[in-house]
Amino acid sequence: MTSSPAPVEYAVAIDRYLATLRLGEASRRVYRIALATWAWPLVGRTPPAGRARRGAVPPIVPLALLDAPGATGRLREALAERAAAADARTVGRELSILRGAIAWWRTRGWISADPLKGLRSPSAPPGTASPLNREQVRMIFDLPAGLREQACWRLLYETAAPIERVLALNVDDLDLARRRIRGLPAVRWHADTARLLSLLLLGRAGGPVFLTSRRAPSGTAPHDRCPVTGRGRLSYRRAAELFTAATVSLDPQGHGWTLRRLRAAGLAHREQTVGR
Repeated sequence: MTSSPAPVEYAVAIDRYLATLRLGEASRRVYRIALATWAWPLVGRTPPAGRARRGAVPPIVPLALLDAPGATGRLREALAERAAAADARTVGRELSILRGAIAWWRTRGWISADPLKGLRSPSAPPGTASPLNREQVRMIFDLPAGLREQACWRLLYETAAPIERVLALNVDDLDLARRRIRGLPAVRWHADTARLLSLLLLGRAGGPVFLTSRRAPSGTAPHDRCPVTGRGRLSYRRAAELFTAATVSLDPQGHGWTLRRLRAAGLAHREQTVGR
């Protein structure tokens, strides 16, 4: 069924697809970056890696290339390359976003083929979900990382709170004197984390605990912006990228570790301590 003319460009098709989705601004940005990333392999090019991927301008790609005979092969190669650089959860999410867009474009009659047919999300490498051991945690805390990262990693490990909960913390959620989260007396941290948090929050009485390095874009909700610096709340996506990139040199497989494994280590080591 064709209810409107097919757009010539892949980028325009992305815009029209996203316009149909009820997404928040942060999720819309994630969807746009994920969909744009697949433009490079469609014309035989490698997308930029890491942080450069976010602001990069994708090449102009005819939407009809998704119907071309070689589209599946190009996307298969791109999927393998992406799986080698990012964790399975991220790659699976990005592939799912593209799959949803392609399904919608096909219902509009804009393309006829399914270039993702036969392609599957990569499985997580064996041991990915296992907690890190104490020596690995020690090596993480010995990394020459910035104050924000070290405070975030230690807080996550010592409290074993979900990473989303840690990143959602505001300054006034913390009872620094008693080393705990207000209203959650069981969620506590130790001296090293207390010292890092005190340094991180010096001069700040409100706003998110963990901030981005840049000012928040206009339209950012007040509770996600620091009233002193104007910087925005650190997102899970960015926090995860920074941790994985920082731990590549420590990971024997060379992929880098995940924040969820660090949190799992906190849970496991707490249980071992209690059980003694």
